[in-house]
Amino acid sequence: MTPEEERIALFLDYVNLAIGVRDQLKGFQFDLKPIADALAERGRVVSRKAYADWSMFDEDRRMLTRHHVELIEIPQRMGAVRKNAADIKLAVDAIELAFEREYVTTFVLGTGDSDFTPLVHKLRELNKRVIGVGVRASTSAMLPPACDEFLFYENLEGVEVRAPAQPKAKTKGREPEVPPEPELEPEDLQSLITRTLGGLQRSSGEVVLASSLKRALLRKDSTFSEADYGFRAFAELLAHLREKGVIELTDGPAKGDPVVQFAAEGSEEHDAFEVLAAVVKDLQKRNGHPALSGLKNQVRKRRPDFSEKKFGYGGFLQFCKAAQTKGFIELTWDEASGDYLVRVP
Repeated sequence: MTPEEERIALFLDYVNLAIGVRDQLKGFQFDLKPIADALAERGRVVSRKAYADWSMFDEDRRMLTRHHVELIEIPQRMGAVRKNAADIKLAVDAIELAFEREYVTTFVLGTGDSDFTPLVHKLRELNKRVIGVGVRASTSAMLPPACDEFLFYENLEGVEVRAPAQPKAKTKGREPEVPPEPELEPEDLQSLITRTLGGLQRSSGEVVLASSLKRALLRKDSTFSEADYGFRAFAELLAHLREKGVIELTDGPAKGDPVVQFAAEGSEEHDAFEVLAAVVKDLQKRNGHPALSGLKNQVRKRRPDFSEKKFGYGGFLQFCKAAQTKGFIELTWDEASGDYLVRVP
């Protein structure tokens, strides 16, 4: 075992997770294997516990036993009392393990219940990494932002969700209900990556490794997953952006963890600088040197998809200053107008 290897403890609020799969992922039977595979990629699982009244889950009990999960029996009670008993027992066991087994670095909570948010906060106070796992439609909006990373069960490899077939006579023109899919756009992804990369470069002043970039993305949004955009791995996503000319990848200190930096000439950013210069040149021919205010709208008239943020810049002025540094334009402060005047050298 390497010193850097994560040691993981898995805690399953099984009633919440299994019923969430049954009710929200129509016709799908909960299987632990996709979770186990996802955790195997993140480290070594040293503890597995699941909490439920197991008389309700006879078949599931056999499946979990095959995965070496310790089944914690919650005594037969009714309604919310039984739910609270499972929640409290899980929370007590997790905190106890955090104090007694310092080598456990990561806690995985299989639940979508916001009642576990205080437990997440306490584990993070104890310097433990917390990963949540839940079904998207039955996960409280409060829980994912509290975690270091949150995995939606239906997005895990090996989970194939299909809407159940329904007789046409009974649908009355309505489509079968399916879990909502996130609305994702490739441009949003590029903007997210470049803004984060730019922020890391400004804050640290050091080279940015792919692993550092991925951690920063998860700190911004614990539900971030390259799989939502159709990529099998983060390295594949970075390779795609490299092919587009957005970033460059060079060998890092460790194999498989390259240095990520913005692409040089010939990139999409370089093209955007050229568009900016062309717009300024046209404007200064007609009306003299244009002011910075309003210039962005003029650029968008020529290039509607323009956004300085997808190149990692915090604002349009910063983008223009970068263009000036690279010799595309010149900025001059005008006291009379209280604005920058822009010209092409």
